[in-house]
Amino acid sequence: MYRGSFRDIREREPKKINTDQGVQYTSIEFTSILKNLRIQINMDDQRIALNTVFVKRLLRSLKYENVYLHNYETMKEAHEGINEHFYFYNTKKKLQILGV
Repeated sequence: MYRGSFRDIREREPKKINTDQGVQYTSIEFTSILKNLRIQINMDDQRIALNTVFVKRLLRSLKYENVYLHNYETMKEAHEGINEHFYFYNTKKKLQILGV
Protein backbone atom coordinates (compact mmCIF):
# COMPACT_ATOMS: atom_id res chain seq x y z
CA MET A 1 0.00 0.00 0.00
CA TYR A 2 1.39 3.42 -0.93
CA ARG A 3 2.07 5.68 2.05
CA GLY A 4 4.06 8.48 0.44
CA SER A 5 3.10 11.92 -0.80
CA PHE A 6 2.36 13.34 -4.24
CA ARG A 7 5.85 14.81 -4.18
CA ASP A 8 7.32 11.33 -3.67
CA ILE A 9 5.38 10.06 -6.66
CA ARG A 10 6.66 12.80 -8.93
CA GLU A 11 10.28 12.41 -7.79
CA ARG A 12 10.48 8.60 -7.88
CA GLU A 13 8.20 7.98 -10.85
CA PRO A 14 7.21 4.40 -10.03
CA LYS A 15 5.65 2.30 -12.80
CA LYS A 16 2.98 0.86 -10.54
CA ILE A 17 1.39 1.74 -7.19
CA ASN A 18 -0.57 -0.69 -5.04
CA THR A 19 -3.14 0.80 -2.66
CA ASP A 20 -6.27 -0.25 -0.86
CA GLN A 21 -9.67 1.11 -1.87
CA GLY A 22 -9.74 3.93 0.67
CA VAL A 23 -11.33 7.25 -0.24
CA GLN A 24 -7.97 9.00 -0.35
CA TYR A 25 -6.71 6.55 -2.99
CA THR A 26 -9.82 6.49 -5.15
CA SER A 27 -10.18 10.27 -5.28
CA ILE A 28 -10.03 11.99 -8.65
CA GLU A 29 -7.14 14.15 -7.40
CA PHE A 30 -4.97 11.14 -6.56
CA THR A 31 -5.86 8.95 -9.53
CA SER A 32 -5.56 11.76 -12.08
CA ILE A 33 -2.00 12.53 -10.95
CA LEU A 34 -1.08 8.87 -11.36
CA LYS A 35 -2.74 8.64 -14.77
CA ASN A 36 -1.00 11.81 -15.96
CA LEU A 37 2.33 10.30 -14.92
CA ARG A 38 1.37 7.02 -16.65
CA ILE A 39 1.60 5.09 -13.39
CA GLN A 40 -0.48 1.94 -13.22
CA ILE A 41 -2.88 1.80 -10.27
CA ASN A 42 -3.49 -1.55 -8.60
CA MET A 43 -6.10 -1.53 -5.83
CA ASP A 44 -6.47 -4.42 -3.44
CA ASP A 45 -9.64 -6.43 -3.63
CA GLN A 46 -12.06 -5.74 -0.76
CA ARG A 47 -11.63 -9.33 0.40
CA ILE A 48 -7.99 -8.57 1.19
CA ALA A 49 -9.11 -5.70 3.43
CA LEU A 50 -11.26 -8.15 5.37
CA ASN A 51 -8.25 -10.38 5.90
CA THR A 52 -6.35 -7.53 7.55
CA VAL A 53 -9.12 -6.99 10.12
CA PHE A 54 -7.68 -9.76 12.28
CA VAL A 55 -4.18 -8.29 12.19
CA LYS A 56 -5.51 -4.82 12.97
CA ARG A 57 -7.40 -6.18 15.98
CA LEU A 58 -4.31 -7.98 17.22
CA LEU A 59 -2.17 -4.84 16.90
CA ARG A 60 -4.87 -2.74 18.56
CA SER A 61 -4.96 -5.10 21.54
CA LEU A 62 -1.15 -5.04 21.70
CA LYS A 63 -1.14 -1.25 21.83
CA TYR A 64 -3.93 -0.85 24.38
CA GLU A 65 -3.16 -3.85 26.58
CA ASN A 66 0.60 -3.51 26.59
CA VAL A 67 2.48 -0.71 24.83
CA TYR A 68 0.43 2.25 26.09
CA LEU A 69 0.38 0.85 29.63
CA HIS A 70 4.13 0.24 29.91
CA ASN A 71 5.58 3.29 28.13
CA TYR A 72 8.80 1.49 27.21
CA GLU A 73 11.95 3.63 27.26
CA THR A 74 14.29 1.41 25.25
CA MET A 75 13.90 -0.95 22.32
CA LYS A 76 15.16 -3.80 24.50
CA GLU A 77 12.40 -3.18 27.06
CA ALA A 78 9.80 -2.98 24.31
CA HIS A 79 11.04 -6.18 22.67
CA GLU A 80 10.95 -8.11 25.94
CA GLY A 81 7.58 -6.71 26.99
CA ILE A 82 5.97 -7.38 23.64
CA ASN A 83 7.38 -10.92 23.58
CA GLU A 84 5.87 -11.52 27.02
CA HIS A 85 2.55 -10.11 25.81
CA PHE A 86 2.43 -12.44 22.81
CA TYR A 87 3.44 -15.41 24.92
CA PHE A 88 0.55 -14.64 27.27
CA TYR A 89 -1.80 -13.92 24.36
CA ASN A 90 -0.95 -17.21 22.62
CA THR A 91 -0.86 -19.51 25.65
CA LYS A 92 -2.80 -18.14 28.60
CA LYS A 93 -5.35 -15.51 27.56
CA LYS A 94 -8.95 -16.62 27.46
CA LEU A 95 -10.32 -15.82 24.03
CA GLN A 96 -14.03 -15.03 23.63
CA ILE A 97 -14.12 -16.46 20.13
CA LEU A 98 -13.05 -19.86 21.46
CA GLY A 99 -15.58 -19.75 24.28
CA VAL A 100 -12.90 -20.29 26.93
